[in-house]
Amino acid sequence: MTFAYAFAIHFLALLVLSCSFHSDPGKQPPAVATAGTANDSTSEIWAELLQKTPFPHTAPLPPQVPSVVDGTYIKFDPKKTPPVPCRRCPDYVPEGGIWKLHLSKGVFRIFHEFTGWRSIGSFVVEGNRVQLFNDPTCMEVTGSYRWTLAAGSLTWDVVQDECAIGMRAQNLMKLPWMSCQPPSMEAGFSGHWDKPAGCD
Repeated sequence: MTFAYAFAIHFLALLVLSCSFHSDPGKQPPAVATAGTANDSTSEIWAELLQKTPFPHTAPLPPQVPSVVDGTYIKFDPKKTPPVPCRRCPDYVPEGGIWKLHLSKGVFRIFHEFTGWRSIGSFVVEGNRVQLFNDPTCMEVTGSYRWTLAAGSLTWDVVQDECAIGMRAQNLMKLPWMSCQPPSMEAGFSGHWDKPAGCD
């Protein structure tokens, strides 16, 4: 075996490994959590995310006090086009499938079930305004929104948010977020309510 032949075989092997890495849509930097391994289920990824807390990238973490928007919300994006495989997919791209949003005591968590993409950050509610910050996707950006919560549906209206070249705003506003909270204690106990698909 000549040196040139051996070098060519080695180069091709490296090329195949590189291509397989670049085609994996779950390979993302650790700043924004990555897709799970084959042994991870979506419920495990979600449960792990619920245990995490934001890092105070540019602002102190807000007080851990409940807000009027606290809760878990779900939306189903009917987009049928599958995500394009890429090494570093744009963050917050509104892909199809189930999205989860969890707001609790100044912490927001967002998760896309199909790809396993997720992020976490801080939020503060002031009247009908909410501010998002400490998001590792866009550490130096503070997003400002008007929110409306009615009939179990949370909607967002962007005031200003340049996070992920505007993708965070597009994602949050694209569809209403349906509350996983029963409309009443009676409905919660009986289970007789229109529970959105994807609520745990």
